[in-house]
Amino acid sequence: MERIPMTANGAEKLRAELNDLKSVQRPRVIQAIADAREHGDLKENAEYHAAREQQSFIEGRIQEIESKLSNAQIIDPKSLNANGKVLFSATVDLLDLETDKEVTYQIVGEDEADIKEGKISITSPIARALIGKEVDDVATFQAPGGEREYEIIAVRYE
Repeated sequence: MERIPMTANGAEKLRAELNDLKSVQRPRVIQAIADAREHGDLKENAEYHAAREQQSFIEGRIQEIESKLSNAQIIDPKSLNANGKVLFSATVDLLDLETDKEVTYQIVGEDEADIKEGKISITSPIARALIGKEVDDVATFQAPGGEREYEIIAVRYE
């Protein structure tokens, strides 16, 4: 199976979600199913069907997280010897050459990506354009609005 790149922080968030699903969500939905069964006829019991649907979702999410964690390749940014190159888990300060605005992104795994937090997926067009580049290089990539160019101002591994 293919290894899934993930930061240590991303793996920790998945472990926390898994713990919540197993120790809080699963017992709660099991209790909801038991309570709904006590109400009698299950064919017309909407609470029972809703609880079973939620249980199915929780079990599926548990399997998904366990699979991702078992196939995770956890990468510690501080341990990388990148020699100033942009690699997975790098935090990169960029200058948009079209608008002259500065932006900062961290390149993370697919599950960790959150543009509001400045975290972009390793599979995104911008991340693929940045990988292997150094400070003062220009990364060109195809965005939905057309071709974009960013100059790399700084590369950090935090």
